[in-house]
Amino acid sequence: MSSTMLVVGPKLAVALVVLTAAAAAVATLGRLGHGRQIAVAAGRAAAQLAAVSLLIAAIVASLWATAAFVTVMCAVATVTSARRVTGSRRGWWVGVPILVGSLSVVGGLLLAGVVPLRGIAIIPVAGILIGGAMTATSLAGRRSLDEVATRRGEVEAALALGLTPRDAVLLVCRPAAAQALVPALDQTRTVGLVTLPGAFVGVLLGGASPLAAGITQLFVLVGLLAVEAVAVFLTVELVARGRLRAAAG
Repeated sequence: MSSTMLVVGPKLAVALVVLTAAAAAVATLGRLGHGRQIAVAAGRAAAQLAAVSLLIAAIVASLWATAAFVTVMCAVATVTSARRVTGSRRGWWVGVPILVGSLSVVGGLLLAGVVPLRGIAIIPVAGILIGGAMTATSLAGRRSLDEVATRRGEVEAALALGLTPRDAVLLVCRPAAAQALVPALDQTRTVGLVTLPGAFVGVLLGGASPLAAGITQLFVLVGLLAVEAVAVFLTVELVARGRLRAAAG
């Protein structure tokens, strides 16, 4: 079997195994600390994509099933980000920026009629935006908590000068958290010059014109900027208000 971009068969399977092994080996030999995680992540990705491909084919005709699937995506994104930010699954507050950031944009697009009310359209758009919100929340939350811990003296000095606890924490963590927007900004600035992102390639390979593919990719990039800006803003507020804390010990 083959697609427009790849020849799907035994050679592809071997290539995937070799690439995974090479990435894990480099991480291990370079003492980057993620050799095993790379292998596990690749294996999970293969199993999950196979299962999701079959599941999506079965549920796209039903809006109720589509809504349930999007709910599962949100739940998994929340658990994943909570473990990354707080070191445990108890940091459920990360669900606020993820849900508000992504679902508000998805809902607005549906109400405006930009995204048709069909599972085949809702699932990929929601998946992209939820994934962006999760990544931005994880980066902003982790950077904020690290900054507060590292610059505790500055926070206490700000408190001594009369700032509220919220303002004192914001003073040190807001600039660091803002760095979570850099990947999305760089991708948007260089699209078409450095990379051709997935949405563009996917639409193009699906038979659409290059213009249609470009418009679709622009929509995805701008949507991600909006979602991630909201997610980072809310994450910083949660840290400043003490709702998100690093795991004890």
